[in-house]
Amino acid sequence: MLPSMRLDDKVVMVTGAGSGIGRAVAIAFAEVGAHCVVCELPHKMDDLQEVCKEIELLGQQALPVVLHLPDLESIDAAVTHAIDVFGRVDVLVNNAGVNIPKDALEVTEADWDSVMDVNLKGLFFMSQRVAREMVKTGGGRIVNIASQNGVIGYYKRAAYCSSKAGVVNLTRVLALEWAAHQINVNAVGPTFVLTPLTQSTFDDPAIREDLLKRIPLGRVGQPEDVVGAVVFLASPAASLITGHTLLVDGGWTAI
Repeated sequence: MLPSMRLDDKVVMVTGAGSGIGRAVAIAFAEVGAHCVVCELPHKMDDLQEVCKEIELLGQQALPVVLHLPDLESIDAAVTHAIDVFGRVDVLVNNAGVNIPKDALEVTEADWDSVMDVNLKGLFFMSQRVAREMVKTGGGRIVNIASQNGVIGYYKRAAYCSSKAGVVNLTRVLALEWAAHQINVNAVGPTFVLTPLTQSTFDDPAIREDLLKRIPLGRVGQPEDVVGAVVFLASPAASLITGHTLLVDGGWTAI
């Protein structure tokens, strides 16, 4: 029998869910029957309310939560609120991330710390906090949004590529340690995806041309290109997959 990708009545927590990949992922989970705890920075809560409306139109519950990574008190408060409302978290999607594009010679300590704090430190402590709840309830799934830049290099992304490479290997470590608790930990590594936060990158004709030359399928990604991989890794269809990074890169890393 073909394993299902349905997640009826599961509780999914998505960070950075106000726009882009996070928004698309949260709505996709609602489409397969999950209730969604959607997290975002305080100044993005209006965007999050719109996401909640779309989730509720699909017949699922939506809980908007303020989250400021990598603040441990904020992480604890967000997860505690989710547990108070739903009693558990079945799936965590670590989507929140930042990038500060600069030549390596120009990167400041503050730039480096800002990227690492959200992309790697925040992701780890969010995973740790949710995993402690998953241990109590018998397991779960964690899907980290890494990047193809976690396995290759690209210009003006010294901190970003380093942080995402950290996510790729951290995914392996957590998968090994938490397998005994029936917690599957995987990652998805998208290519360059057009979102409100990356629009300025694609507005540069030279960069856009360079990106398209490197992607054999001939186009950059859209948020909807990523959601299938995320839902799959969170679903019963991926029950024997852990410690893996699934690249959604249009063939970039095949070259």
